Amino acid sequence: MKIVATLLLLLGLALPSAGHAYSYAAAGKEPLIDGREAILGAVNVGDWAKAAQAADGVKAEIAYLTQHHDAGLAKALDEAIAGKDATATAAALRRAFAAEIERRLDGAGQNLADYQVARVLLVKGKRFFDAIAGELPAERRTAAEAGLGQALAAIGNPGVFGAGRRPADPDAFAAARKATLAALGR
Repeated sequence: MKIVATLLLLLGLALPSAGHAYSYAAAGKEPLIDGREAILGAVNVGDWAKAAQAADGVKAEIAYLTQHHDAGLAKALDEAIAGKDATATAAALRRAFAAEIERRLDGAGQNLADYQVARVLLVKGKRFFDAIAGELPAERRTAAEAGLGQALAAIGNPGVFGAGRRPADPDAFAAARKATLAALGR
């Protein structure tokens, strides 16, 4: 009986489980992306009360970005919605997304030693970029996209069982971060 129990225990450890398959890339929706869609959707039909309600739904995210990345962001968004200014609302949301991209780049830079974490942060940052890319002038859009690609390359690659391994390049990452943020107007 002990042998069977031992074999079952070893088999259980050897087989992959759902807990080991968890991916940060699939960790769910981004409230700021969903909130932006709701805000702009309401603005487009002139429903400013609904826009304000949608903005309340992302208040925590905007407060964090205001505190850590863009000091005037919350005020700009609140004033734009209160003033029923569609252009200013869209501009404030672009600022929020640029700040969120900066946040993800900063996180990736702090985690260059952990390829998987850095990669997930960059992929999520790219999602924010993709959401606003169409609103950027072509030259800035191209430069930001190139910078994000360079940042992804700079985090290196663990390879497969070590084959093809490329270490992270902190200097290249810093240059890519700077170029991306400059293209985003940060």
